[in-house]
Amino acid sequence: MGCVIAGGGPAGAMLALLLARSGVEVTLLEKHGDFLRDFRGDTIHPSTLQVLDELGLVREFLKLPHRKAYDLNLVTDGGDVRIATLRRLPGAYRYIAFVPQWDFLDLITSAAGRYPGFRLLMNAEAYDLIREGGAVRGLRYRDPSGEHEIRAALTVAADGRHSVLRGRAGLVPRDLGAPMDVVWFRLPREAGDRDDTFLRISPGHMMVAINRESYWQLAYLILKGGYDEMAARGIDALRRPVAALLPWLTDRLQGLGSYDDVSVLTVTINRLRRWHRPGFLCVGDAAHAMSPVFGVGINLAVQDAVAAANLLAAPLRAGAPIPEATLHRLQRRRMPPTVVTQTAQRVVQSLVIGPALRRRIDPSRLPRDLTRIPLLNRVAPRFVGHGVRPEHVTVKEL
Repeated sequence: MGCVIAGGGPAGAMLALLLARSGVEVTLLEKHGDFLRDFRGDTIHPSTLQVLDELGLVREFLKLPHRKAYDLNLVTDGGDVRIATLRRLPGAYRYIAFVPQWDFLDLITSAAGRYPGFRLLMNAEAYDLIREGGAVRGLRYRDPSGEHEIRAALTVAADGRHSVLRGRAGLVPRDLGAPMDVVWFRLPREAGDRDDTFLRISPGHMMVAINRESYWQLAYLILKGGYDEMAARGIDALRRPVAALLPWLTDRLQGLGSYDDVSVLTVTINRLRRWHRPGFLCVGDAAHAMSPVFGVGINLAVQDAVAAANLLAAPLRAGAPIPEATLHRLQRRRMPPTVVTQTAQRVVQSLVIGPALRRRIDPSRLPRDLTRIPLLNRVAPRFVGHGVRPEHVTVKEL
């Protein structure tokens, strides 16, 4: 067969859709029984909305429950700060759409299911590669019925930042460091609460609040490796700073009964020096784990998938072997936006997040409207909304 993809996240699902749409036989493996996992990234930026438009899926997407953010806001002890506005971006989409990732993945895989060459295997965990003649020729996976093999001209690892297949291929990412981890939890939302999604910052504390209509999805940032120490002090060690940051949530914090009610994201920024082996390719987080800064992880993964499909669909459809030089062309195309984006994330981590968590800066001294600064007004919205090298779908539907 043409291609087998391990990992049903944004990179794997989008690549599977694009290949199936172009007439390639493709199997997508997802190790869980559904896509319903809480606290996954869910910011769909204008670059991804444009891809959905090019695929004829944007109307279906916009029927999903979602919220639009036209401005990026920061809340300090001194009041609100507007960081950037997307309202003047070029193109049709001038906002970030907040959509649960499971809804996005259901949409993409359902669209892929309309093509006869697509197969989705749930509860299928890839654990090893098949090698023959110095090249990867498929993978091995487990499901409830036992162990199986799938042979393919191209095997793609889209199995996330802890990629098993990447390790089996002998590819080791370079860790670039991060000063923080994130504690995720949810609290009920009530009438009278503010309506937007925002970043709350105070000396020693940072938190993201995402409006989910019926509840708040909250991300409390802590210094790297600090979770065990916080947990040892009991759940009030989390309740107290949250109440100080958002006093209007205080009466709801009793619903946060224990640390069983939270999920911890160990923040990692890394990337591979080499994304491929003969017959094997890494994309998305398997190739480059992104920081939560700017919320661009999904969108970088989608861009990888679009670029990969544009380059690889024709030779896969023809049944021709994929030269490793072709896989390297993809890496050369996608490495610059990866490096630039990760560098920007590291700058924010070094100059803002780390110092704020260590009480070395006072965010309340910021101007009330950063969009009045010409450079930020021009560069920040394009960087967040479209990224460094937005990809467009050029491979044709068959």
